[in-house]
Amino acid sequence: MNTPGTQQAPRAVTDVPEGSGGPLSGLRVVEFAGIGPVPFACMMLADLGAEVIRIDRADGRRPFGGWHRVLDRGRRSLALDLKDPGAVAAALRLADRADVVVEGFRPGVAERLGVGPEVCRARNQALVYARMTGWGQDGPLAQAPGHDINYIALTGALDAIGTSGGPPVPPVNLLGDFAGGGMLLVCGVLAALQERGTSGRGQTVDAAIVDGTASLLGMLLAMRDEGAWNRPRGGNLLDGGAPYYTTYACADGEHVAVGALEPRFYADLVAGLGLAGDEIPDRTDEANWPALRALFAARFAARTRAEWAASFTGTQACVTPVLSVREAARDPHLRARGTYVDGVPAPAPRFGRTPAPPPARAPRPGEHTRRLLRDGGCTEAEIGRLIASGAAMEADGTPDGTPDDTRA
Repeated sequence: MNTPGTQQAPRAVTDVPEGSGGPLSGLRVVEFAGIGPVPFACMMLADLGAEVIRIDRADGRRPFGGWHRVLDRGRRSLALDLKDPGAVAAALRLADRADVVVEGFRPGVAERLGVGPEVCRARNQALVYARMTGWGQDGPLAQAPGHDINYIALTGALDAIGTSGGPPVPPVNLLGDFAGGGMLLVCGVLAALQERGTSGRGQTVDAAIVDGTASLLGMLLAMRDEGAWNRPRGGNLLDGGAPYYTTYACADGEHVAVGALEPRFYADLVAGLGLAGDEIPDRTDEANWPALRALFAARFAARTRAEWAASFTGTQACVTPVLSVREAARDPHLRARGTYVDGVPAPAPRFGRTPAPPPARAPRPGEHTRRLLRDGGCTEAEIGRLIASGAAMEADGTPDGTPDDTRA
C-alpha cells in the first residue's frame, strides 16, 4: 500500500492505457494531433492519469514519424478527416463529453474546421479549451510560421545562450516547445479546471510559446536590473562566464559540470582540485575569472571524467559528469529513482497518495477509431459510412509521418 508521504517507483510501460489511477484520474481530454508542445502537454496529462483521446489525421500520418513516439504515449486514437462534415460532427460529440480540448493549429484553423472554442463551448459550457501556438492568437506575427528557435530568439532568451565570443546556441527545443510551451499549457489547463470548480464554467486558455518563454526570463531580467547580468553572452554568472559555474573538458574528451556558487561549495571545489584557497585569485573580482578558468581547466584536463566523478563523490563541490542521454538512463541515482523506465522518462512529478499509472505505449493513428466513435454516440451505420467514405480511418499498420504545415 502506498501511504501518504511515500512515493512508488515508476512502473514499466504497458501496452494499453489503463484509464484509471493518478491525480488526474477521471479527467477526459480530447487532443487534436499536433507536434512538439501539444503532444508533450498531453503526454503529461496522460501520465498523471487523464484519459486522453487523440484525433489523428484520416490519412494516418503522424508529423515527423517516430519522433513523437514517447510524447504520444498513453492515448487512444481515432483518425478523422476534419474537412468532412460527418467527421466534424463526430469530433464535436467527443468534445461534448470532454473536460478539456487541446489544439495546436495556427490561429483561425480550428474555427474554419468547425471545432473552434466558441462552437465547442456553446455545446459544453464546462469545457476548458486550450490553444497552443508559438506567437499567440493575436499580434502581427500570429499567422507567421515558426519553430522553437524563432520564438526564443524574439523573446531575448536565445541571445543569452552560448559561449563568449560565439553565436547564440539553440538549447535543442527544450526551452520554447516544452518549458515555455507545453508546460505553460498544462499550467493553464490545471488553473482553468481549478476555477471551474468554483464557477462551474470552462474557458479558453491561450498558451503562446513567446509568453511562456518570456516568463522564464524573470530572474535574468531582475539580475540585469541589479547589475548582476551586464556582460555579453557567455560572460555572466549563470551562462558559463563564471569559472565556478561552467563545464570543463577532461583527459578523455568528456566533460564535467561545475556549479559551485556558494562559498562552502566553492571551497570543496578548490580543495578537490588540489588547490589552496589562499593561493588562487579572488573569485569575487570578475577580472580574475580568466585566470581562474585557465587554472581549473588545466586541472580538469589532467584526469578522466570518471576519475573526477569518483573524486568528487561525497563532497559538496557540485561537480557532476556531463552524461549523454543514453548514459543518463544507466546512471545509478536516476536508476534508483526510476527516473527513466525502459529507457524513456517516467511520469513526473510523483504523488504519495495517488501515484501515476504506468505509461502506456503510443497508439497507432486510428487504432481505436471504431470504439471511440461508438463511445461518442455514433451508430454502427454512421461509423460504417465514415470509414467507407474515408472520413474516418481504422489503423491497419504503423504509417510513416510527414511534417504538418498547420502547426502553430
